[in-house]
Amino acid sequence: MTTDLITTREPEAGAAPASGARQVWRRLRTRKAALAAAAVLGLLVLLAVAAPLLAALEGQDPNAYHDTLVDSARGGVPFGDLGGISAEHWLGVEPGTGRDLFVRLLYGARVSLLVAVGATLVQILVGVGIGLAAALGNRFVESVLTHVTDVMVAMPLLVFAIALMAVAPADFPRPLLLAIAIGLLQWGGMARLVRAQTLGLKKLDFVSAARLTGGSTWRVARRELLPSLAAPVITYAAVLLPTNIVLEASMSFLGVGVKPPTPSWGHMLSSATTWFRADPMYVALPALMLFVTTLAFTVLGDGVRTALDPREASRLRVGRSRRTARKSGAEGVA
Repeated sequence: MTTDLITTREPEAGAAPASGARQVWRRLRTRKAALAAAAVLGLLVLLAVAAPLLAALEGQDPNAYHDTLVDSARGGVPFGDLGGISAEHWLGVEPGTGRDLFVRLLYGARVSLLVAVGATLVQILVGVGIGLAAALGNRFVESVLTHVTDVMVAMPLLVFAIALMAVAPADFPRPLLLAIAIGLLQWGGMARLVRAQTLGLKKLDFVSAARLTGGSTWRVARRELLPSLAAPVITYAAVLLPTNIVLEASMSFLGVGVKPPTPSWGHMLSSATTWFRADPMYVALPALMLFVTTLAFTVLGDGVRTALDPREASRLRVGRSRRTARKSGAEGVA
């Protein structure tokens, strides 16, 4: 699904491992959009972590029903304007149940972020391991793992995920099961990226020198290849995170994600389909949270990609130098 979002480029001859953290941070600081996205994500994570404190501050419980706040004669539409916003309910209440929407959005952020991060970690572990094994193994191992990866990439995720969720034990934690299911079914793109990068790195001088000194395959992979793979893996992981958030929302929307009454943005959107005319706020708020989170991860991923790629940074410097030179020349003529 996300394989084509990052162009896989073979490392140049004589290229050294990835730059240090200070150089990456200096490049990233020049990307104001990426810094703004990181600030948005940091605020979102802070709100999710502090959800119990904020719920206590508002004086609400995410699962507490308030029947008196909804109009039963109109099918459960909240009383008041904008979904029942008041001093006690800062973003209104949920139609039909009267549960506090602000608190449920915060707890829903916990589920969405935990599932996305957990699934991404599984994809990294499985994808990096299989990608390295395919690139460093013999011809038979490479052929088998490459074909398995192709099958995983072509596999319809939602169909198999729904089947897996249906047969899973009912008492198994749903967010953990979602993270495992998405991670185990979506590692193909990471494996392809790691295999392609490793095949290019094997030809470089510093890897050949490590082999000539008698280093084992595992030692060379651990000390030489993995540090050089950090940049493309981190960049691709930044792309996977928003994709996994959308996948979790999609599965919850279809009714195979987290089970009620656990809050989830996808489940809230699924319930909101019957209320979009009577209470637009109930649709707009979880949709807005999902959109902002996905956009912030995407913008941050683009900034990280630029910061981790020295060739991209050098092209940016050349472009800025040319624009400055043209501007100076124009001012001199004037």
